[in-house]
Amino acid sequence: MADLQYTSLDSITDAVTSLRVNFDTGKTRPLAFRKFQIQQIYDMMVANEERFYEALAKDMNKPRSEAMSGDIAPVIEECLYFLENLDRLAKDEKIKPRSGLNKMETVKVRRDPFGLVCVIGCWNYPVQLSLVPLIGAIAGGNSVVLKLSEVSPHTAALLTELLTRYIDQTVYRVVNGAVDETTHLLTYQFDHIFYTGSPGVGKIVMTAAAKHLCGVTLELGGKSPAVITTDTDMQLAANRIAFGKFYNSGQTCIAVDYVLCPASHVEEFTKCFTKTVTQWYGKDPKANKDYGRMVSVRHVDRIASLLQERESGDIVFGGDIDRDERYIAPTLITGVKFNDSKLMGDELFGPLLPVIAYHELDEAITMIKKNHPPLVLYVFSKKSALVERVLQNTQSGGVCINDTLMHQAEYALPFGGVGNSGIGNYHGHRSFRAFTHERAILQKKQKNEFLMAVRYPPYTSGNMRVLRTFMMTHPYIVYLRQNRGPIRAALFLIVLLFWYMKRRA
Repeated sequence: MADLQYTSLDSITDAVTSLRVNFDTGKTRPLAFRKFQIQQIYDMMVANEERFYEALAKDMNKPRSEAMSGDIAPVIEECLYFLENLDRLAKDEKIKPRSGLNKMETVKVRRDPFGLVCVIGCWNYPVQLSLVPLIGAIAGGNSVVLKLSEVSPHTAALLTELLTRYIDQTVYRVVNGAVDETTHLLTYQFDHIFYTGSPGVGKIVMTAAAKHLCGVTLELGGKSPAVITTDTDMQLAANRIAFGKFYNSGQTCIAVDYVLCPASHVEEFTKCFTKTVTQWYGKDPKANKDYGRMVSVRHVDRIASLLQERESGDIVFGGDIDRDERYIAPTLITGVKFNDSKLMGDELFGPLLPVIAYHELDEAITMIKKNHPPLVLYVFSKKSALVERVLQNTQSGGVCINDTLMHQAEYALPFGGVGNSGIGNYHGHRSFRAFTHERAILQKKQKNEFLMAVRYPPYTSGNMRVLRTFMMTHPYIVYLRQNRGPIRAALFLIVLLFWYMKRRA
């Protein structure tokens, strides 16, 4: 176990109080200050990359490639994005007025920082899921309390050491601890809370935020299915589903939770999937350096219980468990029933892959809709019509077609859930929006007061007619706007005809 020192309750109180006071001084608002802090995080990541690989390996035996792609690269890229684009993002947005009363006025939107925000990171990608929201909060001009996950203690200890050295501690603080410390932290009033984790804890966070009418961004999870249609290249689907299932040993909020496969193709999918896993990890995945470990014995016991107490399904391969090593083999289970309360209850969050057979696509769609909307929906099909049929009849936070996980790595897209899988989204410019308030500004000049007199008492029918003209768009104007193209074409033909008739005369 790493030497992770939990933050005392008194220190948490001091952090919240001092950060609130220091935000009110305006220290975090200048763009130059924000960019300097983001540059410091970038320098921290580059200078200590090897140390992050070591910490992640100690916590989860995370392969170097997965640590780079899942933790290191997203943070570095987000730093570079904001260093390049923050000036543009923070610039006031000029708005075209709708009301006739404001046609000559200045109308704009300014993105203001919320104030003191709390970011609660997660253990499965402890670098990415802590620092990417932190960077967004800094870019937005906030002061930040960052609560790291104690479940990945080596990475939390390293982040605590480095962040204390690299970023300004008068406006950004790290808090460590477990349930008691987090519960105490959530008693304080924040201006926004950003949480990544389970729906169950998300409800606790939202309840705490509600006491202060505090806004939240909740990045949660759910049972994300992969739907395979009959026209799919089964080997391609097997490769990409295996990637989306066993990356980080299945400890990913957007991991493929279960597969919906046509009954006529289950045997083919099973053969292809077995071939893929054998090629990747060999006959003994436990000895393979590219296969990770569960983060804790508690998580091993949870997965083992689901496997042993399952109510349906046969293990095609895998099922091996070594509690001391925190190892659970890649496991494929076919013949699973949708109503299996163990395998199909909560999100699995481990290297078990149930396969459920269906006969008609509508049957698969119905099963998806019986669960809460997932964080992501995966569809494998060559036919756009079938893909669209699935999308039109389901809900999910995101969608990835003919691949897995990669939509999350595309930071030009919003990442977030819907309903039970989350509230709000982030990544790139959406992180800036997540941590700022859209402040509406209407700026008028101190002149032309005689024109404003129509608004003031005593109210007259004449003034009311003037106000109505400026404040309510006539339906005929709407008709002209909607048919602008055809009207222009008709006018052009009329002019052309007039010119032709004049030439003939």
